[in-house]
Amino acid sequence: MPAFLRRLWPSTLLARVTLLVVVGMALAQVLTYTAIRYERGQTLMNLMVSGVERDIASSVAILDRLPAAERAGWFQRLERPNYRFSLEGVGDMAPPSSPALARFADIVTNALRPFPVVAVGQLPQQPETACMQVRLNDGSSLYVLARRVPMPVADWVTWLLLAQLLVLAACAWAGMRLVTRPLAQLARAADRLGPDLRPAPVAEAGPAEVAQAARAFNAMQRRIAGTVQERMQILAAISHDLQTPITRMRLRVDLADNMPEADKFRQDLESMRTLVHEGVGYAKTLQGSDETPRRVKLDALVHSIVNDYADTGRPVTLVHEADVSLSTRPHALRRILTNLVDNALKYGERAEVGVRLQDGAVLVEVCDHGPGIPEEQLAAVLQPFYRLESSRNRETGGTGLGLAIAHQLALSLGGELALHNRPEGGLRASLRLPAATNQDIR
Repeated sequence: MPAFLRRLWPSTLLARVTLLVVVGMALAQVLTYTAIRYERGQTLMNLMVSGVERDIASSVAILDRLPAAERAGWFQRLERPNYRFSLEGVGDMAPPSSPALARFADIVTNALRPFPVVAVGQLPQQPETACMQVRLNDGSSLYVLARRVPMPVADWVTWLLLAQLLVLAACAWAGMRLVTRPLAQLARAADRLGPDLRPAPVAEAGPAEVAQAARAFNAMQRRIAGTVQERMQILAAISHDLQTPITRMRLRVDLADNMPEADKFRQDLESMRTLVHEGVGYAKTLQGSDETPRRVKLDALVHSIVNDYADTGRPVTLVHEADVSLSTRPHALRRILTNLVDNALKYGERAEVGVRLQDGAVLVEVCDHGPGIPEEQLAAVLQPFYRLESSRNRETGGTGLGLAIAHQLALSLGGELALHNRPEGGLRASLRLPAATNQDIR
């Protein structure tokens, strides 16, 4: 399909099918109108060749019998809408241009016998009028001007066809609307099925096929939510139960005297404790949050986060800001930004935070000056428990859950988290949120 047609082609199924149906009906109406006009033309030709030539021949015979001085006075009595008479000729007449007019002139010429037809032509300004010069018995010339009178189609027929087209177009739109509405409802329900996988039931009503699809969709939502909920509960339970033995092991290491490699044991136990803590946090993230959305000043929230890090001597700076408010869950948003800043400090030495408006959305960026991430792994690091083969930090590779939690929380806020390598070096984490009131918070 050419590019200009792709730009004109509607994007929705409702508009596409309605357009095709309406165009098809319009073509059918045009063909019907053309057929009516053609039939009228054929009928007119039949009428003209069946009786008009005899009327013209009879009128010429009458005029031939009249005295030459009285003939002009009889013209009005003998004229009809499709032929008239004249005593004066028309010069420079071209032959009939259309086959139908030539055929008509031949028929009239044959009907005028025994009066000879000296010349046959077409009037310059009247393409459907034939002019025939007839020689009367007294030697004078009589000019017959015969024209093909079109048989017009009544205006009400045209308006009726247009009204039919409008009615059929309205019916087509209503029918396609009835067909596509369940698809739109299923799409909205699928969009409402957020990262927490809480079912958004669809009304199981309407035609049998629609109700069946709605029941299948609702059952699918319940099965998915149940399966994921069960797995998250297992993860949360295991992570929670591991905290007790880890605490006991840490206590025993601290109480043991002269235990070889005690520091290494403590480091391993701390890594296990961090992993368990992050596992519990990730499970809670997937299970959703009951936090009520409220309108917050984003600059104030970002300022408070940056100041908290600055108070502890961490190198976090605010490079640019934008005066914007949005409806969101502030604790979830704070958790996202904190995870991004922690990730930047762990792998990039220092963090730079910025807020700006872009294309109708709010963009919060956290940049670091670390080694970055290979391009082919930028999307993978947002998955849970994924760690790079070679950590960006030589001391620790992390738990692989910090960015995953931030990613899931961003989706639950109706936003999007993306990672990009900076041309000057380092990683840029971009959190995009709707600038208007967030209607998609889950």
